[in-house]
Amino acid sequence: MVNEESVGDLLRELAPRVLGTLVRRHGQFDACEDAVQEALLAAAQRWPVDGVPDRPHAWLLTVATRTLVDFWRRDSARRRRELEASALKPTGTAETTDVDDTLVLLFLCCHPDLTPSSQLALTLRAVGGLTTAEIAAAFLMPEAAIAKRIVRAKQRIRASGARFELPAAQQRQARLDVVLHVIYLVFNEGYTASAGPVLHRTDLTVEAIRLARLLHRLLPAEGEVAGLLALLLLIDARRAARTDAAGAIVPLAEQRRDLWDASAIAEGAALVNRTLGTGPVGPYQIQAAIAALHDEAATADATDWPQILALYDVLDHVAPGPLVTLSRAVALAMVHGPSAGLALLGTLDGDDRMAHTHRLEAVRAHLLDQAGDVAAARESYLRAARMTASRPERDYLTLRAARLA
Repeated sequence: MVNEESVGDLLRELAPRVLGTLVRRHGQFDACEDAVQEALLAAAQRWPVDGVPDRPHAWLLTVATRTLVDFWRRDSARRRRELEASALKPTGTAETTDVDDTLVLLFLCCHPDLTPSSQLALTLRAVGGLTTAEIAAAFLMPEAAIAKRIVRAKQRIRASGARFELPAAQQRQARLDVVLHVIYLVFNEGYTASAGPVLHRTDLTVEAIRLARLLHRLLPAEGEVAGLLALLLLIDARRAARTDAAGAIVPLAEQRRDLWDASAIAEGAALVNRTLGTGPVGPYQIQAAIAALHDEAATADATDWPQILALYDVLDHVAPGPLVTLSRAVALAMVHGPSAGLALLGTLDGDDRMAHTHRLEAVRAHLLDQAGDVAAARESYLRAARMTASRPERDYLTLRAARLA
């Protein structure tokens, strides 16, 4: 039998490619996406038992194509679809291609007929391979609301009559912010999984970096595209040191920096140095500059926290939000003491977006611990532990609380 986790990783890698091929050939994004989901379900049930086929992409494409034909044939009231279905010859193996349609699919999901939030949700599902629950965690929203948003987005794509091709340069520019945001969210879910027994989902971080590289090759002069690629490389460079041999979380200040990926750090820092200051500065360039300061410090004590705080002040002006405030509070505490950081955190207590994440309580616990308020820190650690669906994070927070008992 084949390991189910490895099958899941392979399916997440292949899903956007299969969907891209189907949409390019047949249009009708909503039907194609449903067909791909059916094929993925069949593979998830059969491959762990029967083994992964020699050509897994072709297997998925064949099953998805047959499912698509069945969808159309069942819809007897729509004659045009019936005629299209009869021409597909579903009895053989679907023709495969080495063409990677993922970037085209990414821009299609960011179609201007959709609201920005719907663009994000649909792309995370179709391109990023995230589940509805994972997308809800990324949005800090209830799962049911995200499910409805994805359904409506697929319907709008269908109604728009959009063609499966890279948009013209001007249209690409209009969709770029959402494309960047989606890649960033896919990476974040992979770097710190919102649920499950492991901290990392390497399949997602690798795919996000791959998409960022594709986008950078397509748009080499875009500072924010370079900034995003740099940010992902600089953060991912620390992956090997983020957990110990047992899979337990190792906080940044305690990580073995000799385990960090020096080549990824060098590449990311070079991107930052080449692009920062050459045009309008956006949030990804600023975050990349912050990540570079962390990565280039020889030790945790050598970290240039005043410079990091200054950059967070700029980021808060350019792209304000609760997660920026969280990170800024940590930097503020490192420069001006934990009381200053806790005061800034207090401004988030009434923010409804923070009700769906454990991060506020986790940061509060850390700063209370630094301030010497052991009892309050312990309670915040335990509250944060109860709020997360990630086992490594829950174990880490619970252990921190236990040490303060």
